[in-house]
Amino acid sequence: MKIAKIELFKLNTPLIEPFVIAIETITNAESIVVKMTTENDLIGWGECNPYRSIAGETQGTAFEAGQFLAKILRGQNATAINSCIRLMDKMLAGNRCIKSAFDMALYDIAAKAANLPLYQFLGGENNRSVTTDMTVGIGSPVQMAASAFRFKNQGFPAIKVKLGTTLKDDVARIRAIRDTIGDRLPLRIDANQGWDEATAIATLKALERFDIEHCEQPIAARNIAGLARVKAASPIPIMADEAVFDHFDALGLVQHAACDYFNIKLAKSGGLYNALKINAIAEAANLKCQVGCFSETRLAMSALMHFILACPNVVHFDLDAPLMLSADPVLGGLVYGENGSVFIDDAIGIGASFDDDFLKECTRYEV
Repeated sequence: MKIAKIELFKLNTPLIEPFVIAIETITNAESIVVKMTTENDLIGWGECNPYRSIAGETQGTAFEAGQFLAKILRGQNATAINSCIRLMDKMLAGNRCIKSAFDMALYDIAAKAANLPLYQFLGGENNRSVTTDMTVGIGSPVQMAASAFRFKNQGFPAIKVKLGTTLKDDVARIRAIRDTIGDRLPLRIDANQGWDEATAIATLKALERFDIEHCEQPIAARNIAGLARVKAASPIPIMADEAVFDHFDALGLVQHAACDYFNIKLAKSGGLYNALKINAIAEAANLKCQVGCFSETRLAMSALMHFILACPNVVHFDLDAPLMLSADPVLGGLVYGENGSVFIDDAIGIGASFDDDFLKECTRYEV
């Protein structure tokens, strides 16, 4: 099952509207697609969407690193996932986003070689009811309340709200949203490291009355001791996001009792291989997990859906990225239904691929 050919593509997909978070504004999903072909013509697909302000990678750096990774993986056994991951880590430090795209393609091939859907290859069952939240980007209180009202009317079971500016402005945003949508729909908030420690504690206490399910990454990712102090003082459960890239981060967070949840993203962790380890640490520590995304297409979300079906410890689902894109370059895979519902069928592997009509317009590299 040797890897005979690897192709990389730069895929650019504009967002329907700019997406504003505390640390940057995203207008275009600048992704890398990996197409991996074995000697017996099995094809594995992967993708990543680097966020420079979170992961320290761009489409350009990921494309360059991907060319190096493609050269060292060509000729390797595609089903020897452990060896391939270790080889990538040995030969190139960091660069988890682009590694996640190769990881995804390897798992796609391995599951196809076993003639199984990926969730079954990972030991899961297609027996869970999964619904995604929908995210409101940072704007004025009026703008954010209008977006939340639209998502409520579309039937999403929970709304995630981006915050991370000042106490006054962030409280005004949540107050406006609650006044508009009422008290019954769950709200989750994400500060994307936007607050300092004191502001985080004060803001979380001020937001307690608005019935918030949890808060993602209130302060700087590197400040684990501070995150532990925020967690101890906060009336709202704390979720580590940018602070948990891999299983080593997860272990440190547990040791410091710094959070109540982990948010797992394949592009942060380096792919499914490490994401499974993060989830295992969470289970051992009696912590639940959420899965999240950058601005990926339905292909990466399909891989993430398989991960969900294999990991019952994942209880919150943030799979809304493809709903923000202006085009859908993916064939097969995850399907969005009514009221935020998400489904995937029993096609083997990830069950999704990229449309050649989209890829033929992309910058391409092959080895």
